[in-house]
Amino acid sequence: MRRDIFQAIADPTRRAILVLIALQAMTPNAIAEHFDSTRQAVSKHLRILTECELVRQEQKGREIYYQLEVEKMKEIDQWLDQFRKIWEVRFNQLDDLLVSIKTKQKK
Repeated sequence: MRRDIFQAIADPTRRAILVLIALQAMTPNAIAEHFDSTRQAVSKHLRILTECELVRQEQKGREIYYQLEVEKMKEIDQWLDQFRKIWEVRFNQLDDLLVSIKTKQKK
């Protein structure tokens, strides 16, 4: 079963995991140390992120390291970009309106 990437990132713990491993690959135990949940709960989050291809596993000796899959994050960014452009236009319109109101108040 392929999971929905947006459902995966909707969870605050999974977003926090992505932030943690964005800088360096980490083992599940190292990741679990940052949360007040069980190692099993963190493993479930990692499994979901792996199924969504947001993280990938790399075996180094006896340890498994999880690291961010940057290309998949770029897909999310591209999808969000369409909304970013709309927000920028609306914020610019709001700025123009506020300047107009401020100018009228000075007169």
